[in-house]
Amino acid sequence: MRYIAFLLGPAMLLTGPIGASSAETAVPARVKIAVFPFELEDFSAGAAYVAPDEIDREQLRLATVEARRLIAESARYQLVDVSAATEPAAKAGKLRECDGCDAKIAAALGADQSMVAIVSRITRTEYAVTYKIRDARSGALVDVKQTDLRMGANVAWSRGARWLIERRLLEQ
Repeated sequence: MRYIAFLLGPAMLLTGPIGASSAETAVPARVKIAVFPFELEDFSAGAAYVAPDEIDREQLRLATVEARRLIAESARYQLVDVSAATEPAAKAGKLRECDGCDAKIAAALGADQSMVAIVSRITRTEYAVTYKIRDARSGALVDVKQTDLRMGANVAWSRGARWLIERRLLEQ
């Protein structure tokens, strides 16, 4: 009996613990996601009179930066660079209006999923942030979530984006 243990011992060390499968030891693949710049949809009474300005554009940029940072730091996602997207809807910041064209753009960039995020300005001090994630191959919606946050001027948009990413996307 000692002879069998002597022969099998080194073999067991080389193969690892009995019953351990490669699926148990494999690290799950990170989903490649194209996170496009946040877009503004202005429903406020002043929208007809006050066009989005540099302050609005800067706050959208900051919200995008915050969302991308949180997503990149997660173990679930890998960001895909969207700066190479040349489609008119992407360049104009109108992906929210193109009926899912973001999925095709994301697929061309090598992503598995696309994310379009919209800041909806309801009044000058009320807003909501929404994201829509699509499967890049099929264009099907994978996830849609919206903030419950409603108060704050445009300087609060990145806070709304952070809340949405942390509390909805990454907690799933």
